[in-house]
Amino acid sequence: MLVYLRVLKESFGFAVNALKNNKLRTFLSLVGVTIGIFSIIAVLAAVDSLKKEIEGNISSLDKSTIILSHFSFGPTHVPRWKREQFPMVTYEEYQYLESSVPNLDYATYTLNVPNETIKYGDNQISDVPIGAVTSSYYYIEALQLDSGRFFNGAESNSGSPVVVLGYEIAQKLFNGSEQAIGKQVRIYGRKFTVIGVLEKEGAGLFGGSKDTSVWMPVNIVRRMYGDNNKSTFPQIVIKPKKDIDNEEFIALLGQKLRLKRGLKPDEVSSFFVNQLQGFADLIDNITSQMNLAGWFISGFSLLVGGFGIANIMFVSVKERTNLIGIQKSLGAKNRFILLQFLFEAVILAVIGGLIGLFLVFLVSILASQFTGDFEFVLSLWNMFVGTAISAVIGLISGILPAISASKLDPVEAIRTGM
Repeated sequence: MLVYLRVLKESFGFAVNALKNNKLRTFLSLVGVTIGIFSIIAVLAAVDSLKKEIEGNISSLDKSTIILSHFSFGPTHVPRWKREQFPMVTYEEYQYLESSVPNLDYATYTLNVPNETIKYGDNQISDVPIGAVTSSYYYIEALQLDSGRFFNGAESNSGSPVVVLGYEIAQKLFNGSEQAIGKQVRIYGRKFTVIGVLEKEGAGLFGGSKDTSVWMPVNIVRRMYGDNNKSTFPQIVIKPKKDIDNEEFIALLGQKLRLKRGLKPDEVSSFFVNQLQGFADLIDNITSQMNLAGWFISGFSLLVGGFGIANIMFVSVKERTNLIGIQKSLGAKNRFILLQFLFEAVILAVIGGLIGLFLVFLVSILASQFTGDFEFVLSLWNMFVGTAISAVIGLISGILPAISASKLDPVEAIRTGM
């Protein structure tokens, strides 16, 4: 065992010296591997960061959350012309389902309406997203309040003129100093009393932060827009109780809504049951495809880098033919020569990979700085993958030159070198 360790140590030392003595060649060999590893790890890190950001944005919702609407969130076999004829879900259907579906934890009716302008005194904020929801939305989204409260069931049902502000909206309207609770702001040309302010959340990669939105009872918005306004996008969001059979719950939910709409057994359901788990699976599928594409594209850079290392190693063998002959004549075994050149190729590739990882690390810091609250993450796993790939590339690229060097006849090697 000690003999093998000594062979490894000596081979490693010869490889390092060879790289030191041929700095320009070493540098040129590094470039291909560095670019390849940088490309692969940059793509993996970007996709991981994107996935983490998306999952963070939907983390407040339970994966079992169900969204009923006239629109499908994923692929569907229903033709487009038929989907366009589907009626929008109604507030009455929401009330019916909330009261008749067993094992239902919370349900909320939401309207996606155009952005509005909000005013307080001389302060005005344009293009503010309006969250028109029922009171249960607070529990489904697991909202966190900085001050005040969310509107209750009575205020929701009656459509009281109350509003809950996102953190940034409150800061801008009240100059970051005044107490927002109890103040009256103007939206839709009428006064709303501020009853709550949400905790600061921070902006996401795609925007849409709760900090820049406001929430009000859906019924006050329904009175302004009506129930058949094409500019609204109504949804019924349902959270089932934990530890129940989701498939069975979804089937019962669909059956209840079909019954409410009077659909015959042979008729296609005129609504879509979208489960958040399906959306999460779709995200996983998209990110997997992006990773695959990144591997495929970056593989060409690694291929070029591998050929570069192999070419340099063959040149190195040719230049050191005389030295190899002398080493063999002095008793060096074939495995010593083999390990010497393999180590040289692997060290070369690993150094290139580490430089590539360092460049990704620098890019991740810069990207995080320029994208605000979006965090570009270079995980330990991706760093390990990059180093491992580098070592494998070096091993594959150096195996043939190393074998050819180890099989040289010492007499012929010395004669050729002379």
